[in-house]
Amino acid sequence: MEVWQDKNVLVTGCTGFLGSWLTQALVERQANVVGLIRDNVPRANFCRLGLGDRIATVRGEVENYFLLERILNEYEIDTVFHLAAQTIVTIANRNPISTFDTNIRGTWNILEACRRSPTVERIIVASSDKAYGEHEILPYTEEAALRGAHPYDVSKSCADLLATSYHRTYGLPVCVTRCGNFYGGGDVNFNRIVPGTIRMVLLNERPVIRSDGSLIRDYIYILDAVEAYLLLAERMEKLPIYGEVFNFSNEIQLTVLELTNEILRLMGREDLRPLVKNEARNEIKHQYLSAEKARKVLGWEPRYSPEQGLIETIAWYREFFNDKWTGGQYDRRRTGNTPQAVPR
Repeated sequence: MEVWQDKNVLVTGCTGFLGSWLTQALVERQANVVGLIRDNVPRANFCRLGLGDRIATVRGEVENYFLLERILNEYEIDTVFHLAAQTIVTIANRNPISTFDTNIRGTWNILEACRRSPTVERIIVASSDKAYGEHEILPYTEEAALRGAHPYDVSKSCADLLATSYHRTYGLPVCVTRCGNFYGGGDVNFNRIVPGTIRMVLLNERPVIRSDGSLIRDYIYILDAVEAYLLLAERMEKLPIYGEVFNFSNEIQLTVLELTNEILRLMGREDLRPLVKNEARNEIKHQYLSAEKARKVLGWEPRYSPEQGLIETIAWYREFFNDKWTGGQYDRRRTGNTPQAVPR
């Protein structure tokens, strides 16, 4: 806790899934957090945690360079967690320009603003296993080539190259994180597999799998990811490891169908057999990470098994939907939403 006490920290994307939990952890550690917020989403976990009243917030976008420069200087930021991004693959396929604008230009904006700031001491750029693209040799290690082929994957490959370029050229104190698919309470994007499946089960409906169910992915519990980000930031200067990339993973691979069936088992609804549509396009077949470097260099280990993480996640969503139930039936009229297909 003392590491973060009175540190001035900027979190871009603070209202997002990872951003909200990371912001809460920093507040609990008595950091002075500044959050960059693009949209106000009333149902977001950020609002549920009451973080808007506990941090300084600035409305704007990472595409606005001069806004970023103002934030860094006026709030004398020493640590930056750059999480803001367009993260949904299907949206990236439909809107590549806006995805490139946010994920690529937004990243070079934050890097350049940090380069020009005299107070910034460390920067964490959030990437993804998608930056690696498709490889025959798995698991991915940090030395694997960046081969993004589709819009989202390409945007993350580019952002990673920008981050390492700024370190090598200007000595910028930056590290890059690459994680698998986050899951946990607080994710209100029901197009994702875990919250989408849980919601459909609570609706007494069969979960929908958009692919053929055989895609293999890494899934990391959100609180394990938060601890990984904090640990990396804390040890950047001490080790030192500026300019390096770290994978974070529990190194347990699951197919989409296996993950869906595990959720059904834990919720006691194995009678709701998944509806497999086999409609997914532009998806990498197999992706999983090696976290050996994080274990050896940082001493990081995940605390949650997939079962433990899913049990906590299911409990979170039961509570989240509790005030929208009447007589045991989910009231769609009160949410204004209808079930959506699970994306994987």
